[in-house]
Amino acid sequence: MDARGGIAIVPVTTPDELDRFVRLPMRLNRHDPNYIAPLLMERREALSPKTNPFFAHAEVQLWLAVRDGRDVGRISAQIDALMPQAMGRAGHFGMIAAEDDPAVFAALFAAAEGWLRDRGRDRALGPFNLSINEEVGLLVDGHDTPPMVMMGHDPAYVGGRIEALGYAKARDVYAYLADTTHDLPDRILNRIRRGPPEGVVVRELDMSRYEEEVRDLTQILNDAWADNWGFTPTTEAETAQLAKALKPVIDRRLTWFAEIDGEPAGFIVFLPNVNEAIRDLDGKLLPFGWAKLLWRLKVKGLKTARVPLMGVRRKFAATARGTLLPFLLMDAGASAARRLGYQRAELSWILEDNRAMNHILQAAGAEVYKTYRIYEKALG
Repeated sequence: MDARGGIAIVPVTTPDELDRFVRLPMRLNRHDPNYIAPLLMERREALSPKTNPFFAHAEVQLWLAVRDGRDVGRISAQIDALMPQAMGRAGHFGMIAAEDDPAVFAALFAAAEGWLRDRGRDRALGPFNLSINEEVGLLVDGHDTPPMVMMGHDPAYVGGRIEALGYAKARDVYAYLADTTHDLPDRILNRIRRGPPEGVVVRELDMSRYEEEVRDLTQILNDAWADNWGFTPTTEAETAQLAKALKPVIDRRLTWFAEIDGEPAGFIVFLPNVNEAIRDLDGKLLPFGWAKLLWRLKVKGLKTARVPLMGVRRKFAATARGTLLPFLLMDAGASAARRLGYQRAELSWILEDNRAMNHILQAAGAEVYKTYRIYEKALG
């Protein structure tokens, strides 16, 4: 335990401390009408080495800030062994949540930076919760709407507190919002209505070979995103965990693959926005949360979805047939979403300097409605 100015920094080592770590943002954000408490069970699993394969290739430490016996903040620090060499000797921070007090933020970041520095890191990047393939960045614009599934929501004061500690913008990532009740713009539809080019097939997810489909999806993802800033490939264990986690909520009618000459070449996933269904559950599935969740997902239906994953293999991306795949996939997914009663879809997250993807989404009529910021700081 480290104490700074009456604030004790407590490493999380016990199940009770982990539970406090998970619950803290719920208390801090209880007066924010747009905050949605995540499912406590899911958060505990995401932060446990027993259930999250990320821990197999990363070192992670969590801390609580405690003052006068009360939890007032939290933070994580992590080092991912699979982080690309181009990122140098950077380490990550994440899971930041704290009362609006500069002393609390200073104590938390001092602990995280010291831990990273002791392990040879010369730069801190974040927030990553926990990896770049999960929740990324701090919400800096778009606080007036609730987050969609697997996206963060932070109080407006947090960015200023982080910047006051010497952090500066490394990258912004965008969340786009699209109206699924309307067709794609005519200039896109005119290309699509000619039909897929010869050798191109667009099809739904085949649930009878679900695990194989998820492996194909991951291979395409790792290839398509390989040149993106900071991208870390998904491992086989993470693929298996992803398949297990998504199976209860994924809808085959909202997941589409594109094949070129019989080879999986691209995909898109429209994921039902589970946050819409859990908004009033306060993170709990017991005693009646499960029934409410299942009824809202399967009977009442949802109005919003999120596209967390989309990609086209690089060898096809610049070809005549490959450049059409994103639009064919978006049209197939959006058309299915419209038939199922979905009204809006978030496409996220997109790096600000990913010109190709930003151009595709803007051409499809989507607009940026949230911005998340990744910060960095040199560690002396």
